[in-house]
Amino acid sequence: MAPVSDVILKRYSCRSYADRPIEDSILRQFSDTVHGPHLGPFGHQPRFELISIASMSREEWKKLGTYGVIKNARLFLAGIFLPAPMAAEDYGYCKEKLILKATELGLGTCWLGGTFAISAFGRAAGVREKETLPSVSPIGYAADRRSLTERIMRRVVGSDHRKPWPELFFNGSLSWPLSPDEAGPYAEVLENVRLAPSASNKQPWRIVCDKTRKTFSFYISRAIGYRQLREVSLQDIDMGIAMCHFGLTANELGLKGSWRKDDAAPQLKPLEYVASWQADG
Repeated sequence: MAPVSDVILKRYSCRSYADRPIEDSILRQFSDTVHGPHLGPFGHQPRFELISIASMSREEWKKLGTYGVIKNARLFLAGIFLPAPMAAEDYGYCKEKLILKATELGLGTCWLGGTFAISAFGRAAGVREKETLPSVSPIGYAADRRSLTERIMRRVVGSDHRKPWPELFFNGSLSWPLSPDEAGPYAEVLENVRLAPSASNKQPWRIVCDKTRKTFSFYISRAIGYRQLREVSLQDIDMGIAMCHFGLTANELGLKGSWRKDDAAPQLKPLEYVASWQADG
């Protein structure tokens, strides 16, 4: 397996796909991972389905609208879960692991949370009563040239830009930004969080390091318009994506720890506390 930092650097939101099928061996590897068990750090088990255009009639796949945002995609990854406390975060965590697996296999991907026909994708994915399908992702080989729509969208949402460290990471309180030098062995971990994808590239996560307690507490800075889109907050899913980048990188670097709800985490209004990484030792 490739180093997770290399995979994260390679991943980008791909909206234009080559008009050719995925190689059988690559598709088998990805499909096996998709249909394997998935468990988030807070115990929820989202499920995932692959929706192939090839297995559908022309009338059926025409209903799978992505509103002109995606070009030539033949395969979609649909993620489904039962809404519950921390379920959206677990969903984001598990799905981002699949996104990074696809990237490692040389495939392009893109998180779609608001620009797809939810009812048609829900039928194709077999969504059950009380379940929700908040996002889908096209999977395939990236086209040699991006479409005009993709180029415009990347400029509009600022896909190629990320907030700097002082806006995201803090040392003890929001008054003191955390520098890479102060982060020490966690510098690479936090940089990979900074590079994580998020709805409209809002990057809602804020992380406060408490060196005395050896914790990294995750807070959400909510943006207007994202609270209850498609029954769940896309920004709660974003938090799970950030936690995935943090956990995978920490584990690969041998920085042992675990996720938990920390009753002692300070309240930092207007931010909302989400969860903490508790380092071992």
